[in-house]
Amino acid sequence: MKLLSYLKDKLYAIILWIIFFFFSFLLLLAFRCSKELIIAILCLHFLLFLPLLLIDYFRKRNFYQHLFLHIQQLDKSYLVLETIDAPNFYEGELLVQILYEMNKSMCENVNIYQNQMNNFKEYIEMWIHEIKIPLASINLMNHNHPNQYDKKMVYQLKRIEDSVEQVLYYVRAENAEKDYLIQEVCLDKIVAQVALKNKDDLLENKIDLRVENTNFLVSTDSKWMVFILNQILNNSIKYKKETSSYVSICAKEDDNCIIVTILDNGIGILATDLPLVFEKSFTGKNGRSKIKSTGMGLFIVKSMCEKLGHQITIESKVGEYTKVSLIFYKNSYFDVIK
Repeated sequence: MKLLSYLKDKLYAIILWIIFFFFSFLLLLAFRCSKELIIAILCLHFLLFLPLLLIDYFRKRNFYQHLFLHIQQLDKSYLVLETIDAPNFYEGELLVQILYEMNKSMCENVNIYQNQMNNFKEYIEMWIHEIKIPLASINLMNHNHPNQYDKKMVYQLKRIEDSVEQVLYYVRAENAEKDYLIQEVCLDKIVAQVALKNKDDLLENKIDLRVENTNFLVSTDSKWMVFILNQILNNSIKYKKETSSYVSICAKEDDNCIIVTILDNGIGILATDLPLVFEKSFTGKNGRSKIKSTGMGLFIVKSMCEKLGHQITIESKVGEYTKVSLIFYKNSYFDVIK
């Protein structure tokens, strides 16, 4: 709160005081008072008005400074009313009451929309589980009668399954803490599940999957990690080269972490697209030109890694390779309570 702005706001009061001061001076002259008395009375006028103005200014300035400071320090600014002291002037009390009513109205509306969103998410989850039943039935029929179904139809069926699974994990990612279980799991088993899940696609696209040195224990949620690795491997399959394609999965151990690297010799990612690949709905040149992409896969992967306490990085060079690294930090607390 600036003094100049405050004085501009009090301009009418200052003008009225100056007029009163001037007429007081004329009145004292009309009554032929002595100069000493006139000066004394006018000084009293000045000494009375100026302290009142300054006291009002500093009182309001302190309140508003504390208010803005608390707003800047809080992650959730709407909780500022819980952190400030009650103001000692009437305008401040009115402001606090207005903010309280606005905050109350906002919370009521947020709760309404939150309930609507939760109901919608519950419906989507229920629908996903329902749609999985006919998909699983079709897969079973295909498994029992492999020669009766066209390969293109089976491929499209897998795409539907992957999209349904992606939607399910996207819905769950917002409240991930309710759905994951952190425990020590073997990377070998996770990689094996992902490889088995993508076996047909790897064979169909003639991609050589190379797995080396993945016999490590990491603290993570196995179900979520299968989904994460599956999304990364799917991208490697989608953006493969036409000939001599391979995907390499390997791991190494450092002092405080285990790093899993997924490397492919695919078409690569443009340098301008690389910083944006984890952004929501970002497809990039590859996603627009080669294959229709939603741009959600890596966004969900990034979000899940953050929830699980892992780190993910990506490097690429157009026409040569794409390398995704998953970093699993060692959990000493888990070792203590295990």
